[in-house]
Amino acid sequence: MKKAVAIGILLLKMREITQKRIAEMLKVSLSTVNNTVKTLESMGAIEVTKRGVRVIDAEKILMYVANKRNLYKDVIYKTRVNMPVAEIEKSMPAGVEFTGYTAYKFKYRDVPADYSEVYVYADEESLEEIKRRFPERRGPSNLFVLRKEFEVTDPLIFADLWNMREWYAKEFVRRLRDRILE
Repeated sequence: MKKAVAIGILLLKMREITQKRIAEMLKVSLSTVNNTVKTLESMGAIEVTKRGVRVIDAEKILMYVANKRNLYKDVIYKTRVNMPVAEIEKSMPAGVEFTGYTAYKFKYRDVPADYSEVYVYADEESLEEIKRRFPERRGPSNLFVLRKEFEVTDPLIFADLWNMREWYAKEFVRRLRDRILE
C-alpha cells in the first residue's frame, strides 16, 4: 500500500516518467511499479507509452493515493496536549514536518476551518524531543506523530487530510484539491 501511495505521489509530481526510473527513485522493484501502473492505467489515470508513463487524469491519481493511504497506521506517537494549537505548532522541535491542517495553513496562509489537532512527521531524534516536550496524557489525542517515509508534498498532505477523521478535514481537502489540480 505505501509503495502504491509513493508511486502515485511521484507520478503527480513528474507527470511523465519511465517505470524503471520510478523503481530507481523509490528503491522498489519494477514489478511493484508495474502493478500500480496497471491499476492506474485501468482507471484511465495514466497512459503507458513506449517512452514511459504519462499522467492523463491527475485527479484520479490523487483520489487513488488518498484512498490507498492509511494515515493512522503510521502514527508512532499520540497524546493530549492542553495548549492552543498555535502554541503546539510553535513548540515543535526542529526536524519535524507538518502535515494536515498545519501544513496547509503554513503553506497557503489560509485556514478554511478552525482545527484542534496537529499532525507531524518526525524522525527518531525529533520523536524523542516531542515525547520530552509533550509527555503522554489521557484524553482525546490532539497531537499525532507519524513515521516519516515520504517527502511531504501537496499530494501527501491531501491524502493525509482525506484520511483525517475530524469533520473539518473536508474543508481543507476541498481547498487543497483545487490548488493541486489548477
